[in-house]
Amino acid sequence: MEVSDYDLVIVGGGPAGLTAGLYAARAKLRTLLVEKLAPGGQAATTFMIENYPGFLEGIPGSELTQAMEGQAKRFGLKIVSGDVDHLSPNGQSWEVGWEERKLLAKSVIVATGVESVKLGIPGEEELKGRGVSYCATCDGPFFRDQDVAVVGGGDSAVDEALYLTRFARRVYIIHRRNALRAVKVLQERAFQNDKIEIIWDTVVVKVLGQTGVEGLDLKNLKTQAMQSLNVNGVFFYVGLRPLTEFLKGHVKLDNLGYVLTDENMAASAAGIFAAGDVRRKLLRQVATAVGDGATAAFAAEHYLESLAR
Repeated sequence: MEVSDYDLVIVGGGPAGLTAGLYAARAKLRTLLVEKLAPGGQAATTFMIENYPGFLEGIPGSELTQAMEGQAKRFGLKIVSGDVDHLSPNGQSWEVGWEERKLLAKSVIVATGVESVKLGIPGEEELKGRGVSYCATCDGPFFRDQDVAVVGGGDSAVDEALYLTRFARRVYIIHRRNALRAVKVLQERAFQNDKIEIIWDTVVVKVLGQTGVEGLDLKNLKTQAMQSLNVNGVFFYVGLRPLTEFLKGHVKLDNLGYVLTDENMAASAAGIFAAGDVRRKLLRQVATAVGDGATAAFAAEHYLESLAR
């Protein structure tokens, strides 16, 4: 185990974690950011972010998050790769661990974000990566001139459906209700796009195919009628799950697993803070994640000062 060389460990490298890292590094806190994938989080896989202030024409998610990472590193933030799965109290510090590595930190900011919910239907897991996807920006180019389906009706689903029209011949939006939940501007773009067809009041009950996606079995929730839809790919956007398994028993979570915090991003346990999509909040956007990250780092700095008194 490493000796307590860190004032702060940040778990997660999306916009919230990177902003927290920037503020902590500028405050000269001994800080380590641990990210299981590439820094940037889900924002990095978003084709175009149009509602982050300051960019008149929008900005690609990858470009924005790379700039965030570079800025934090310029002030000395250290970033390492790891999937944190252990957290436990150790005196006035917290033990943070992943794989064979453990270290002590006086404070922790949890910015692990969320992951896509799986439907758990036949064929979904078997064909993951072979036509089943949860990221259009990542996999859309593989479906050039083919027919694909997007499952869901929120912002992510409609936004990614619009992105897929750059490559696919036809994009079906399959939604269990008779109205989309996405913001109006995205709905209007979808309705006006000739490549998009919306299948209302319908759920996917099975993904068809052996070595790749060949189609979907659908069920109409109003009529109970079944139908098959021929597509080469399917993108699921049916909900999000917070990545908080390692926090259970240490901080208070709501019934969905989101971290409960106060206005200073402090969780129920001393020295633990949460920022971004992982905490219970009204709006989950890059803009709110950045604000959370800045607040959490500032609050952690004040907490560390209280320990020194």
